[in-house]
Amino acid sequence: MSAPAEAPAGPESGTDPRQDAAGSGALKAITAFQAEFCDFGALPETVRQQTRRCLTDLIGVAAAGSRTDLGTIIAAHATDQFAAGARPASILFDPHGRKASAAGAALAGGMTIDAVDAHDGHPLTKGHAGCGLFPALLALAETEAPNMPLEVFLGHLAVGYEIAIRCGIALHATAPDYHTSGAWIAVGIAATGAPILKLDRAAMRHAMGIAEYHGPRSQMMRCIDHPTMVKDGSGWGAMAGVSALMLARSGFTGAPALTVQDPAVADLFADLGNRWRIGEQYFKPWPVCRWAQPAVEAAFSLRRDHVVDPADIAAVRVRTFHEATRLAARLPADTEQAQYSLPFPMAAMLVHGRLGVAEISATGLVDAAVLDLAGRIELIDDARFNAVFPAERWAEVEIDLPDGRTIRSAPLTARGDADAPLSDDEITAKFHALMCEAGQADRASPIERMVMTPGTATVRDLIALVSA
Repeated sequence: MSAPAEAPAGPESGTDPRQDAAGSGALKAITAFQAEFCDFGALPETVRQQTRRCLTDLIGVAAAGSRTDLGTIIAAHATDQFAAGARPASILFDPHGRKASAAGAALAGGMTIDAVDAHDGHPLTKGHAGCGLFPALLALAETEAPNMPLEVFLGHLAVGYEIAIRCGIALHATAPDYHTSGAWIAVGIAATGAPILKLDRAAMRHAMGIAEYHGPRSQMMRCIDHPTMVKDGSGWGAMAGVSALMLARSGFTGAPALTVQDPAVADLFADLGNRWRIGEQYFKPWPVCRWAQPAVEAAFSLRRDHVVDPADIAAVRVRTFHEATRLAARLPADTEQAQYSLPFPMAAMLVHGRLGVAEISATGLVDAAVLDLAGRIELIDDARFNAVFPAERWAEVEIDLPDGRTIRSAPLTARGDADAPLSDDEITAKFHALMCEAGQADRASPIERMVMTPGTATVRDLIALVSA
C-alpha cells in the first residue's frame, strides 16, 4: 500500500509561518515513515512481534467486551444510526452479524474493546492507542481493500501505533486538560488511514485537522470520578478519525492539527523509524484500570507470600499516586465502576487470588466477602509516587492483622510494563481466557495462528473470525 503522495505547496499553506514550517517537517517525517514501514517486512523483528502481540490482545478484549451491556448497546446503535450503505463494515463479535458504515463499525469496535479495561496502553499517553486504531483500520481495510494481505494490515497497524502514540504525548504537551484517548486516537487514525484511502499529503493534513477539531476532547478525570459507559472516548475517536478521512477525500478542509503541527512537538515526529514507541507499551494482566494494577500486584504478592484469611484482615492501607486514589469506588453498581475502582479489584484479588472478567461483572459485583473487605481499604496519596507519574506507576500495601502484626509489600509497579513485560505465553493465556469467557473458545486457536505466525491470510480471512 503506497504512502500519501507529495502534495502541492499551496493547499498546505498556514497562517503562522513557524507553525507551517514545523507542520511541514512533521508531515514529511510521517509520509517518509509510512513509505518505508507500511511494508511489514521492513520493520524490525521486535516491532513485528510486538504488533502481533498487540493485535492478539485486542481481539481477546474485543470478544470479552462484546458480551457486556455496553457492547450490546453500542452494536445496536451503530447498526441503527450508521447505515452500512454500499460499503458495509463488520461489527466486531456482534452475535447477529450486523454491519454498519466504516465510521459506525469503528465506533462500535472501539467502545466494545473499551468495555473491558484489559487492553494495551502507553504510559506517557496516559491512554490506549490500539483500542481505537485497530477497529478503525480494520473497517477501512474491509470497505476499501478487503483482499489486503494480513501482513500488509499489520504493517499499517504498526505504523499507526507509532503515529498515534506520538499524537497522544503531543496532546498532553499542548493542551491544559487531561483528555481521553479518543482525542488523539482520532488524529492518529486520520494519518494512518490516509495510505489505505490513497490520499495525498494535503488531504491527509486536512483529515488530521478535521479529526483533531472534532475528536472527543472529553475530560478523563470526570470518568474516573464518575465511572460510566463513556469510558476513554476511544470509540468516538475512532469514528471521528474515519469520518475525517472520508470527508477529506471528498474535499472537506480542516484546521491545522496542533498535535502534529505545533512547533513545540516537532521533535516527537523527528525520531520516527529510529525510536519504536510500540515497544514501550504495557499489557494488562487484569481487566481494570492500569492505575489500580500496582496495588493489585501488591495484593497478589502479599497473598502469595503470606497465609492470610481475608475475613481476619483488620485494615488495608494503599500508598500510591494521586490519580490512583481517585479510583475510590468501594461498592460498584456495575462493571464500569468496578473497572475504575482500586479497592474493589484489590479486595477481589485478596479474597480469591485471581482477577478476571467474572470478578468485575455479574455475580462478582455482589460478592459479600469482596464488598466487605473493599470497605476496609484506605487510599493514601504518596508524594514519592506522584513525582514519577505518569512515566511510572507505583503502590505499596500494608495489611493489619488481628494479632497486631502488619505485613507490608515492597513498593511495586504492575507486571506488563516494558521493563517487566508479559511473556508471549502469558499474552496467549490471557487471550484464550478472554475468548473462553466470551463463548468464543473455538475461534481462539485459529485467530492466534493467523495473527502470530506469518502466512497468506487476508483482511477478509481475519474478519471472518472476528465477526459473526
